[in-house]
Amino acid sequence: MCDCCGCQALPAISLLTQEHDHVANLVSHVRAAHERGDVPEMATLATQIAAVLGPHTTVEEEGLFPVLAGEFSGQCDRLVGEHRRIEQVLGEAADGVPSDPDWPGRLMAALWQLREHILDEQDDVFPTALSRLEPADWDAVDAIRQRVATTLPAAR
Repeated sequence: MCDCCGCQALPAISLLTQEHDHVANLVSHVRAAHERGDVPEMATLATQIAAVLGPHTTVEEEGLFPVLAGEFSGQCDRLVGEHRRIEQVLGEAADGVPSDPDWPGRLMAALWQLREHILDEQDDVFPTALSRLEPADWDAVDAIRQRVATTLPAAR
């Protein structure tokens, strides 16, 4: 996490970053389960990751990206596309262990993409949002967060 630009001082960005950190922690557990060949545990963790990313993604896509899209439409479109691809793989575990024998490998690939995605957001999107969003935009982001809440254990 970068602390250089001051974006972490904003509660909206701080909570998004906390969600990133929690997801990264869960991903480390998925990696360990994958190494053990524990696909049921991978599925359980994928569901937990999806639960954190649900409201997180809504805040980004409804709050941050629309304001940034005028100037950064290509990057915002790419990030939304990555959200959909990652959600799709995670969502396959919503009803339990996926029957597709390739799912564990696809999950690991999606989680690698998620890692890169998080770095893009924290290094580019969040600092850019700090410099581009107006107070009314941040109020809108906060209203979206109020509506969708968070699944972080400590933030409930």
